[in-house]
Amino acid sequence: MLNTEQLLKMLVRLIVLFTVLPVHEFAHAYVADKLGDPTPRYNGRLTLNPFKHLDFFGSILIMLVGFGYAKPVPVSTRYLKNPKRDFALIAFAGPISNIIMAFVCMTICKLIILIFAEKIFTSIIIFSAFQIFEIATQINITLAVFNLLPIPPLDGSRLVTAFLPDKAYNFFLRYEKYIMFLLFALIFLNILDRPLYYLSNKVFDFIYTITSFIPI
Repeated sequence: MLNTEQLLKMLVRLIVLFTVLPVHEFAHAYVADKLGDPTPRYNGRLTLNPFKHLDFFGSILIMLVGFGYAKPVPVSTRYLKNPKRDFALIAFAGPISNIIMAFVCMTICKLIILIFAEKIFTSIIIFSAFQIFEIATQINITLAVFNLLPIPPLDGSRLVTAFLPDKAYNFFLRYEKYIMFLLFALIFLNILDRPLYYLSNKVFDFIYTITSFIPI
């Protein structure tokens, strides 16, 4: 029998699997399609259907240890007018989609507080709804910040390579799979915890400020 803490942990991981990751990957596919690359569309990735984006083993890892991955959206640079710039825009779309989702979820949280101020701690349904959107806000912010780190294969590395000269750009692409192991080491050694926590708090404060049009 799962206790409350375990149920909450499972809920968080399901939110990641069925809302956060699909929106993130769809954003990549949407921008690629708009920039002229039909590859995501041909591969069935221009959809919010989570089952089109989830990787089997990546999903199992998320449910078991809380860290995993979705299927990367296939992009063919030969369709892009400006491959380096457009590839960076496609990469940037993922984290931006999570920031937008965090904004929406925080807005809903504040509306729940505003409208149901007297019932939020007495109604299980209202309080549960508040918790779900609060958790979703935090998850989206964390994923956005994490993916903007300039380390392959994260989206932030694509933004960095857009400003590199061609020789350095090709070198970076050639060795990025090896640099990826550095990322895994940083994660498992918890070296990224403190900077991610700091940056996530800054983004949270920013979104809290821009949702201040809701008086609570």
